[in-house]
Amino acid sequence: MKVGIIGYGSMGKMMLWKFSEAGYKDLMAANRTADKLKEAEGICEISDNRGVASVCDIVFVCVRPVDLKTVLEEISDVIKPGALLVSLNGSVSFGSIRKVISCKTAKVIPSLTAEIGRSQTLVCFNESVEEEDKTALKELLTSIGEVIELPEDEMGMGSELVSCMPGFIASIFDVICKSAEGHTSIPKDRIVHMVLSTMSATGDLMLQKDMSFEDVVGRVATKGGITEEGAKVIYENFKDTSDLLFEKTLEKRRLTTKNAEKDF
Repeated sequence: MKVGIIGYGSMGKMMLWKFSEAGYKDLMAANRTADKLKEAEGICEISDNRGVASVCDIVFVCVRPVDLKTVLEEISDVIKPGALLVSLNGSVSFGSIRKVISCKTAKVIPSLTAEIGRSQTLVCFNESVEEEDKTALKELLTSIGEVIELPEDEMGMGSELVSCMPGFIASIFDVICKSAEGHTSIPKDRIVHMVLSTMSATGDLMLQKDMSFEDVVGRVATKGGITEEGAKVIYENFKDTSDLLFEKTLEKRRLTTKNAEKDF
């Protein structure tokens, strides 16, 4: 199986190197600025967009939304018969892509945590994709973490929960750490380290022990205790913020999708 990547930006670069680290040898890449690919000469074959599309069995298109249509138009007449086209742009629908290129198509949304091999990678497929194609792509994507298949119309909310979530989590705990600074003389870097380590360990504990959020709260927040007092504040006040977060982000996603569709 030959795997090609068009676009050597942050996501394309990450995927190329992760695939190589996982032992995939038959790799190929193309980028608008060819010089950027010099560092990858030892792990993949270098070509142009049409060259990648014409010989690869799986073709990842990792370009900016504004460039997606142009790239699809460029490769539409040369893409290898039976190849699986993989778009990393969640805002452009299968229907729009089909207007430019007709082939087996998947959409993939990785998370920043792919950098440490712990991505919750979302994937959806158009009606042309066969089970063997799904299996091949999912196996490839396990090199960056866990793979979750969703229907196309749930990719938006799915992205909020895995792709956007590192940013949301970082924002929440940034606020908590900054608030804590006003109540202690513990240095800022120590506060951050303490909170991050506890957050990471709590997540691992829940996953390994199959614990719910309520289980953890129940174990720590004894009746009438200090943790219970803090948990009450969060449950009583944070829900409105959480609801507003999803209202705003999902609306932004709808607008982004609408604008992206106009280009097609």
